[in-house]
Amino acid sequence: MRSIWNGAISFGLVSIPIKLVNATESHSVSFRQIHTEDGGRIRYRKVCELEEREVPTAEIGKGYEDADGSIIPITDQDLATLPIPTAKTIEIVAFVPADRIDPLQMGAAYYLAASGTPAAKPYTLLREALKRSQKVAIAKFALRGRERLGMLRVVDDVIAMHGLLWPDEIRAPEGVAPDTDVTVRDAELDLADALMDTLGEVDINTLHDDYREAVEELVAAKVDGVTPAERAPAGDGGGKVIDLLAALENSVREARTARGEHPDGAADSDSRSDSDSGSGAVAEVTPLARKSSRTTPKQVGGKKSTSTAATAAKKKAAPAAKKASTKSTARKTTAKKATTAKSTGTTKTAATKKSTAKKTTGAGAGTGSGRRKASA
Repeated sequence: MRSIWNGAISFGLVSIPIKLVNATESHSVSFRQIHTEDGGRIRYRKVCELEEREVPTAEIGKGYEDADGSIIPITDQDLATLPIPTAKTIEIVAFVPADRIDPLQMGAAYYLAASGTPAAKPYTLLREALKRSQKVAIAKFALRGRERLGMLRVVDDVIAMHGLLWPDEIRAPEGVAPDTDVTVRDAELDLADALMDTLGEVDINTLHDDYREAVEELVAAKVDGVTPAERAPAGDGGGKVIDLLAALENSVREARTARGEHPDGAADSDSRSDSDSGSGAVAEVTPLARKSSRTTPKQVGGKKSTSTAATAAKKKAAPAAKKASTKSTARKTTAKKATTAKSTGTTKTAATKKSTAKKTTGAGAGTGSGRRKASA
């Protein structure tokens, strides 16, 4: 890769010669302006307003426009004499945690390559120090005529640098947030969470520029003299949301369908068991109507629901059942008493008969004895 800047990294008293290389490249399709009548190129010419003639690049310099519109010439020699210590040096000023840098500040990205064999050792030292500290280095450097702010971090085995905007170049988000009070319900948050879970994660390397591919196909078709295939018009993407809950529910269903899942999240018992076991195969959606711990009768078509009616009938039948149970108990008690009395009477009668028979036998025996005495 071709370097765009040569200098050194200043790491305390350590100087590391490096080359600056672009870390990114643009793949966007660019167009030229043409004359629609004959296809001729439209070009911009650098013309001097005073002389009204085209000026070659060698005669073009820099100038600063003052508030009154006057131009103050600035030469390269003027800029070269400015006391900028970072003119050829990336000066590290601090090391901070990576989360301290707001992504809003990040700009162009560069790779820093060690320039020559002597630079390999200090370059590796700085790289390993950044890895072990889990921090990024904040640095100042000059590029294309002005001083800039940068952030150094490790990417694989290379030190990369992101150009940063100066803090005063970040605009405050005043007047951007909605100026009306909005209440977000738990049901809406639950559906939003379900949609996020359903969409899941993505390998960013699989994403590509559909528009650029379509433009390239269009150009190729025109080169071959073929009529480009018509494409379905893209949705406006700016429809007015009437029912936020309905929109979220539909989004969850569409996301599940796109992933080959059941739209309602109940494909089969296996998928439900996988979800219950924590595998995350199917995202759960909290019902919109939250159940209460207390049962209340629901009116359906002017009548109570079946479950409520059954409960009422059960409550109504409870006293009668209790009364019948009491009567049954009374009957059982009476029958038990009667059985006991009958058993007692029978026992007494048997005992009386036994006693009478004994007395009769005793009396008979006495009479026989008397007769025997008289005969003697």
